[in-house]
Amino acid sequence: MRMRPLGRTGIQVSPYCLGTMMFAPFGNPDPDDCARIIHRALDAGINFIDTADVYGGEGETERIVGTALKGRRDDVVLATKFNGAMGADANRRGNSRRWIVTALEDSLRRLGVDHIDLYQVHHPEPGTDIEETLAALTDLMRAGKIRAIGHSSMPAAEIVEAQWTSERRGLARFRTEQPTYSILNRGIERDVLPVCERYGMGVLTWSPLASGLLTGRFRAGREQPSAGRMHWVPNHMTDPRNHEAVERLVPIAEDAGLSLTHLAVAFVISHPAVTSAIIGPRTMAHLDDLLAGAGATLDDDTLDRIDEVVAPGVDPGTLDIAYTPPALTQTGLRRRPADDRAAV
Repeated sequence: MRMRPLGRTGIQVSPYCLGTMMFAPFGNPDPDDCARIIHRALDAGINFIDTADVYGGEGETERIVGTALKGRRDDVVLATKFNGAMGADANRRGNSRRWIVTALEDSLRRLGVDHIDLYQVHHPEPGTDIEETLAALTDLMRAGKIRAIGHSSMPAAEIVEAQWTSERRGLARFRTEQPTYSILNRGIERDVLPVCERYGMGVLTWSPLASGLLTGRFRAGREQPSAGRMHWVPNHMTDPRNHEAVERLVPIAEDAGLSLTHLAVAFVISHPAVTSAIIGPRTMAHLDDLLAGAGATLDDDTLDRIDEVVAPGVDPGTLDIAYTPPALTQTGLRRRPADDRAAV
C-alpha cells in the first residue's frame, strides 16, 4: 500500500481503510473469523482501521477489534466514533461533554488501548453547541487519550463553523471528515470535498460500493439476492435510477478490464481530496476480492465515461442512512405557526 497523509496531522495511512461495521451479529457473527480478516488486511499493508461504539450493538465490534489487535496495536492507525445511542438513557448518546468523556473511556476499555488515534463525531447534533463538543475533545487530547479528532457526515456549512469556532476559541480543530462517497453518491463533490481541501482535512469515505449496488450482484430485472443491507437502505437498493446507472457502468468496467467492484473503489480513491476509502468486507473472500483490485487505476477516458453516467456533484438516487439536516425532516423548523403566517 502506498501511504497517504491524513490531512495535515502528520499521520500516514493506507488508501484502503478497513471498516468493521460488518463484524458482529449484523454481519459476520464469528469473532475468530473477523480477527482473521483483520490480520489479513494488516498483512496486506492496510494500516488504518475504522470502527464505532454502536457497531455490533453496544460495543461488540470494538471488543472484536480490540482482541484482534493485541500484539499489533502499534502498527495500526485506530479510529472509532461516538454519538449513537448506547442504551435507553437519553444521556448515553450525543455530542455533549457529559457523554463524550464517558463514551471515550468505554471505547478505550473495549478496545483494550490507552489512546485513540482518530476520535470522530459519528453524526452532527444541532442541539449541542459545537464549542461544547470541541472543548471536551480538546481536553481529552491534552490528556493524551486522543491523537486527532474528526467528524462524519457533516454538511459543508457546519464544517466551516467548526473550523471557525476552533480558531476563535483556541480549541483543537477537526482534522478529518468521513462522508459517504461512491459513483452513485457524488453530492459531496459540490461543497464538502472542496471545503475539506481548503482546510487541509483528511477524508475517509464510507460505502464506496454504494451499499453493495456497485458489486454487480444487484441488477435490474433479476432476482435480488437477500442481503442485510436491504433492511437498512431499502429505498437506495431498489431505486430505479441507481439500477439504471449500474447497467450503464457495467460495460465501462468491462472496457477498462476491471470488475465493477474494482472500478468503483478505484473511482473513489482517484479523487484528490480523498485520503482513504473505507472497505467493509464481511468475509475473507470479500476482502481478498477488494485487495485484488488495489492496483487498479482509471484513465481519463474511463473517468469521463463515468461522469456521463452520474454527473459530478449529483446523487441520482437516495441513500436512506445518509445524514439529513433536521430542517428537511421536521416541518416545524420550516413553517411559522399557523397564526403567524400572514403578511399583514
